[in-house]
Amino acid sequence: MEEIRSQDKVYQPATFWEQASKEINSEFNKYGLKNFRRLPSSLRFFVPTYGIPGNGLKAEEINKFLNFLSENRITGKQMLQFKSYLSGEQAAIADYRTFLAACSNKGAKKLLGFSESTVGNPIEQFIFQDKAYSRASLNYLLGLTLLSKYTDLSKIKKVLEVGGGFGSLGEISIKSLNVSQYINVDIYPTLYASKYYLSETFGTKYITQDQLITKEKIPIKSLGKITLLPTWKVEILEGRIDLFVNFISFQEMEPFIVKNYIKNLMKLKPTWILLRNLREGKQKTDGKKLGVKKPIVSEDYLNMLFNYDLITTNVFPFGLKTLDGFHSEIMLFRLRKST
Repeated sequence: MEEIRSQDKVYQPATFWEQASKEINSEFNKYGLKNFRRLPSSLRFFVPTYGIPGNGLKAEEINKFLNFLSENRITGKQMLQFKSYLSGEQAAIADYRTFLAACSNKGAKKLLGFSESTVGNPIEQFIFQDKAYSRASLNYLLGLTLLSKYTDLSKIKKVLEVGGGFGSLGEISIKSLNVSQYINVDIYPTLYASKYYLSETFGTKYITQDQLITKEKIPIKSLGKITLLPTWKVEILEGRIDLFVNFISFQEMEPFIVKNYIKNLMKLKPTWILLRNLREGKQKTDGKKLGVKKPIVSEDYLNMLFNYDLITTNVFPFGLKTLDGFHSEIMLFRLRKST
């Protein structure tokens, strides 16, 4: 954390994440990482959920409601319906069914074998047809399924992600995409969670990390299967990648920070760019509630990615329209052939 504070402002936690990082760091120090997918700060900030707190409800509110139903003697089937909705299971099933239905081509069918790790002792995970899924993994699986409609996923060998959360895309990349290299660039302390999750899932022999800190240049071709880097190392990566991914974290940054990441990304010339962020931008902070100083919106990506063609945007069925009217939109870009 001290090293982060010594870096340029574009590599430090943005307004939204400045407070979030403090809360996460405090809980990691207090409880460790063994149960990080149960910690309140994790569930609030980087372990997305279909149920609490992602559904906007609180445990005491749900318990009070269920107690009321029980006291009014509703049937067992009716209670199961309410519990399934309130836990987020129905929303998860909807995403899972979309994922299954969309995996129609040969490249995407490999994704059907994916089952998520239980590292971190998750409480936000569901079992469908003997395979484990969380909101994090289903978000990525839906995005990759959309990508598969425009390219053969077996051709995706080198993947770079900014803001990889606890490592879901890395897990999917190794288990189901058979990529040769996955690189996650992120801030601490979430990079700690990713390191723990992927190390426990695959073994430390797969992970390339601390030995790169002192190098002036990092050739991508020299990296191992999984590489975890702090944010400021993105500018010394050299080489080419096939796919760049950002899911839901650019919207939590200020535009000048996103612009810097994209500037460094351009040098690596990814063939495909897959984004999922709010079309309207994140809510603004008022000094009391969390938010951003200046929201980044879909039009900003179009302006920043001037060497790329927008292939498609999608809210239904692969993204999400929230109940309060925001559009969590997937945007797919392809590098222009002239570049």
